[in-house]
Amino acid sequence: MSETDAITGYLGNQMLIAMPGLADPNFVRSVTLLCQHTSEGAIGITVNRDSGFTLGEVFKQLDLECDDASVRDMTVLEGGPVHRDRGFVLHTPVEGFESSMAINDDIMVTTSRDVLAAIAGGEGPARFVVALGYAGWGDGQLEGEIRESAWLSVPADSAIIFESPIADRWANAVSRLGIDISHLHDVGGHA
Repeated sequence: MSETDAITGYLGNQMLIAMPGLADPNFVRSVTLLCQHTSEGAIGITVNRDSGFTLGEVFKQLDLECDDASVRDMTVLEGGPVHRDRGFVLHTPVEGFESSMAINDDIMVTTSRDVLAAIAGGEGPARFVVALGYAGWGDGQLEGEIRESAWLSVPADSAIIFESPIADRWANAVSRLGIDISHLHDVGGHA
């Protein structure tokens, strides 16, 4: 992975943790992995919201056969409110897919169908999660929301994404800050 494949911006290699006071129903208690942050805006994949779909349903839509019931039964995440018909695969590093980008040394995001075909055939990345949709912010929008105390950020953590149960990801991300969850308040403030 070359440096040009990695994301840029001061929030590169970060996960956003929604503060308890964030009222947007798309992001209540969410954890969002930033995939891109530039002067033009930011794109992220929320990693702790169940879409209600299984990976088997996605495979069926794409006409992909998968013999592994544990893979077919995997939860597909709701990656965000933008383009909920687009799929994103967060996975451990594997080179060779058509459209991939390194997030860090432990996480890549791939948007091309070939990664799903490899997963269905039992030849995909060692660890992965699939999400539909993404979160997007325009120029300066995310920075403004951070100033308004809507989000905290922590370094991207593959253990939270690939190992933690979905329901525990927000609390696990908050714990990376060394903060007791009970100390987070529903109302933001300004310094």
